[in-house]
Amino acid sequence: MRILIDIGHPAHVHYFKNFIWIMESKGHSFTIVARNKEVVFDLLNFYKFPYLNRGKGKKGLLGKLLYTFSADMFLLKKALKTKPDVFLSAGSAYAAHVAWMLGKPHIAVDDTDHNSFQQMMYVPFTKAILTPEVFQKDFGSKHVRFNGFLELGSLHPKRYKSASESIRQVLNIPQGNRFVVLRFVSWDATHDRGLTGLSLTDKYLLVQELSKHATVIISSESGLPDDLKKYSFSIHPALMHDVLKEASLLVSESLTMAAEAAFLGTPALCISTAQAGTLDEEVRLGLIELFRSSKGLVDRAVNAIAETNLKEVFKLKSGKIIQEKVDLTALLVWFVENFPQSLDSMGKNPVHQNSFI
Repeated sequence: MRILIDIGHPAHVHYFKNFIWIMESKGHSFTIVARNKEVVFDLLNFYKFPYLNRGKGKKGLLGKLLYTFSADMFLLKKALKTKPDVFLSAGSAYAAHVAWMLGKPHIAVDDTDHNSFQQMMYVPFTKAILTPEVFQKDFGSKHVRFNGFLELGSLHPKRYKSASESIRQVLNIPQGNRFVVLRFVSWDATHDRGLTGLSLTDKYLLVQELSKHATVIISSESGLPDDLKKYSFSIHPALMHDVLKEASLLVSESLTMAAEAAFLGTPALCISTAQAGTLDEEVRLGLIELFRSSKGLVDRAVNAIAETNLKEVFKLKSGKIIQEKVDLTALLVWFVENFPQSLDSMGKNPVHQNSFI
């Protein structure tokens, strides 16, 4: 089977990397098309995945519409050469459009309820959409719900392997010293429209107060003021999961990174005004502490880092929850190899997914 995967965000590399390795070992081949966004290329190069560069994308509604046309043409040109049997993405309009043009199935994964514009662009052209059970929208007969989270494509205990056994040595943080990761986003993605996070004053206050108790590391999509650059995450982005696993606490504007930390056994405080079923579920399960504004966030972060056994207790709780969740990689391998019968099977017998826990 020839499969074309479109990658639009660093998280997508992690969602699909184990799937790619397993499918390649079974004789399937891949064409990977990727957007030049943040560290996407760094990750693909780290995992030695060949890829085609479809550009950086555009800002603003008009820019995004124009880019849709150019990206569609780019994927179409490449697909005519590589002749994929199936297209796969995390809700890519470009993969969906080209699959539809060529009469091939597009299979998507999605967990971003509030990304209405992107869904308007890809859902009508997509044959199957896999989402967590708690996804708030309903896409009808093409919609497959599973008991899990997209982040478990890479972080399920059956899949996650540390890329570095000595991440503290890489970070130059002695064993036993606590450190906190702060994650700031740029707010220019389509699904971030209308959402807000921390002010610059909030960010300075977090650094100032948390630095009194632990080493602070900042991961930021956008540039930092000169006096905050010394805190910037400066090792290879492929090691970020190892950093999160070892951290004592994450304070994040990113829903994805907050979930990643939680699944790795690290307490996560998340500030977000987004409405998402996965976020609600992670809060309900006690995996994430959610703040709708910065009020109380700094105090909670300081109190959390002062709790000496917080991480140990949280890690046990997180581990028990993950044991009951679907291994997304195993589900995807079965679903894609057996499509379209797999779509019909999941529709008639949703509990079949339990064989992938």
